[in-house]
Amino acid sequence: MELKLKRPVVFLDLETTGINVSADRIVEISLLKVTPDGKEQWMTSRVNPEMPIPPKVTAIHGISDSDVVDSPTFGEIAKNVAAFMEGCDLAGYNAVKFDIPVLAEEFLRTNVDFNFSKRKYVDPQVIFYKREQRTLAAAYQFYCKKDLKNAHSAKADTQATYEVLKAQLDIYNDLDNDIEKLATYSAFNNNVDFAGRIILDENGVEIFNFGRYKGKAVEEVFRDDPNYYSWMMNGDFPLYTKRVLTEIKLRAFGNK
Repeated sequence: MELKLKRPVVFLDLETTGINVSADRIVEISLLKVTPDGKEQWMTSRVNPEMPIPPKVTAIHGISDSDVVDSPTFGEIAKNVAAFMEGCDLAGYNAVKFDIPVLAEEFLRTNVDFNFSKRKYVDPQVIFYKREQRTLAAAYQFYCKKDLKNAHSAKADTQATYEVLKAQLDIYNDLDNDIEKLATYSAFNNNVDFAGRIILDENGVEIFNFGRYKGKAVEEVFRDDPNYYSWMMNGDFPLYTKRVLTEIKLRAFGNK
């Protein structure tokens, strides 16, 4: 089943130097833009991460230091990537928990402004796990009856994810062919930041989801314990989390 789109959606997959959202970097990025009229446009690039790729990671995705030594850094392609995704919703396999947070960190490192809050996010992995509990390769076999060749190649994984989502719409008649509704179904929770350190409570208030202030409103904590903001800003938290914290703090200051 072809997607019913109100605006373009970009399917994405990243290969990285590791699985630490805050510290690891992109070594390959692949984007597939699908427009409401069904047209498809690709952007795929190897990326010099400006740090060594651990051998154990190379063993997974097959990309070594020598493969990316002459590739552009993310800073050199960031504006093109942002322009490619502008005005689009986003989709990817496990993207909400990993690929999108990593991409957000890279944009912030290079000072490229890309507003992730304006997007809808669809994650076929979540749909698959809610229905079948498998991996991408198994999902591809289950839904599309194909073997996933070149797994952990960003482009192959991106293409497979696109095909899996369309097949899921064919199989599950109760799934709405609407990005906004698929995004709601794909959501694990009501995260405010990608790392899930800050979430919305039942009243739509930002609260901490970890530590000694878990369940407490962020604005309330910053008012009663101003040093907590400084501690988080100086700590090993993702840049996107810090950006959200700063926005909340500035908003609270403006409401005084």
